[in-house]
Amino acid sequence: MTGTVPQVPANTALPDGFQVQIDRQCVAGGDLRYLVGGSPMRILKLSREALGMTSYDGRIAVVDDRTRSLARTLLDAGIGLPRPMSGPTPDQVTVVVPVRDDQDGIDRLLPALHGLSVIVVDDGSAEPIRVSGDNARVLRMPCNLGPAAARNAGAEAAETEYVAFLDADTMPVGEWLTMLLGHFSDPTVAIVAPRIVGRQRVSGCSPVARYANACSSLDMGPDEAAVAPGSPLAYVPSAAMVVRRSAFAGFDESLRVAEDVDLCWRTHRLGWRVYYDPVAMVRHEHREQLGSMLGRRRFYGTGAAQLASRHGEAAAPVMSTSMVAATVIALLTRTRIGAAVAAVLAVVMGLRLRAKFSDVPGADLLAARTTVRAVGYGLAQAAAAMLRHYWPISVVLALVWPKFRRLVVELALAEGLYMWARRQVSQDRSPAMGPLDFLVLYRLDDLAYGTGLWQGALHSRSAGALRPVLKR
Repeated sequence: MTGTVPQVPANTALPDGFQVQIDRQCVAGGDLRYLVGGSPMRILKLSREALGMTSYDGRIAVVDDRTRSLARTLLDAGIGLPRPMSGPTPDQVTVVVPVRDDQDGIDRLLPALHGLSVIVVDDGSAEPIRVSGDNARVLRMPCNLGPAAARNAGAEAAETEYVAFLDADTMPVGEWLTMLLGHFSDPTVAIVAPRIVGRQRVSGCSPVARYANACSSLDMGPDEAAVAPGSPLAYVPSAAMVVRRSAFAGFDESLRVAEDVDLCWRTHRLGWRVYYDPVAMVRHEHREQLGSMLGRRRFYGTGAAQLASRHGEAAAPVMSTSMVAATVIALLTRTRIGAAVAAVLAVVMGLRLRAKFSDVPGADLLAARTTVRAVGYGLAQAAAAMLRHYWPISVVLALVWPKFRRLVVELALAEGLYMWARRQVSQDRSPAMGPLDFLVLYRLDDLAYGTGLWQGALHSRSAGALRPVLKR
């Protein structure tokens, strides 16, 4: 049952000792006085006084009201990264594990939670789940009500201020909980999540197993970030997350999919912070059979329609400005006229950004790089939309329009190979796999998710999850 998210407390002061690190990617021209970043993008100029509170490497330690105010401003702008020095202790946490028919998973997980208070919620297993040890107890649901209801029941039975949700097929790594708990020293933080990675060894496994571990929809990647709808990191999965009970509204029990996205967005809407810290890690047993993996992807796609009915434009498959969209469409025509139009539009965008960056060092280069990044992201969005969200339309057009067919084939190859190369370089924990295997499975992944997206839209009789959003 869903509750109302409590309002953020009136006292949002960061504690003494809390530190904030300025994101180096936001420092313009190497000058700490000028900061550009966040989502939406902001431009901040540090005063001489603020610069005096900042170390040479861009760190601010909270020691008084002035540093407290500066640290909060940088956090709220998305330009500062939290570096808490202390926080709640694990004895203030109850771990809630929803499970159905996975005794083996519980038997593997519980030893890793030794010393923690654990509530295992048996969500209608055919054979009742058993636990051993003094730290764990079982809460049995009367019937299968779904993971959202199971998590809610476990959280309600907990007596601690913090609740960690872990699925039965996960395995925490090292000091994962201590790493996450420090973030709660910021009184505005309601949810913190670790990085969810695949099992440690996949050598000798099938291409499907390698792909499942390299491209899991539960792995939010190696970069820490604040979580917000419409931002590069829109949500964190409930397979592993820690919540502050006084800020926990409960999962929507009417949702069997996307309940974690819904919780994150409802929480963010009232001003609470949701944060992703990939330094803390939890391993997950991914589905490694092709049918099972693609079936799960399709299932995830069905949740978009329900999110659109609750959150409107936040669930849109494509979000772009009209200028970027026009530039991308012009480029995709692959004509000289289209290229010329795109060049003119890009110059206009660059000049507008240059005017915004007028006082920032290296404004010309910054405006050019921001423009290229925006157009590049727009092209990536367009390719993903054609090959994932709108693939049934793309197939129909490709059958009757040879020029469009060539475009789709080229995009399918180029985007797939780009994603393969990107993972080879940046995903330090992704198992190596050949480009052909990756390309085939990546495209099947897109088809499965897109199928679920259309299935959900048809079932709900609403096009909300298919409607792109263009802004000025």
